[in-house]
Amino acid sequence: MRAIWNGQVVAESADTLEVDGYAYFPRAAVRMDLLHVAAKTASDRECPHGVQFYDVADGKKKSERCAWSYEAPLARMKKVDHWIGFWDAVEVKS
Repeated sequence: MRAIWNGQVVAESADTLEVDGYAYFPRAAVRMDLLHVAAKTASDRECPHGVQFYDVADGKKKSERCAWSYEAPLARMKKVDHWIGFWDAVEVKS
């Protein structure tokens, strides 16, 4: 699977996991240089899985909160602990 943003491949892996309709990529398969930690909102802090959102940016363009990971997931989400999910401006396709 590939995650594509602004014409760039942000992540690519054959080892993605799907949970609740979202594909999660292992961090080693993600261009972390394009992800920038987004400030946590009150809603983020209430997430039981310790969510961290990321903006995707390349110095020319920025899309806010288009990627996330669970930093302290509960049992149901443990399998994607610290993996990266994408949505919104990032297209995920096989």
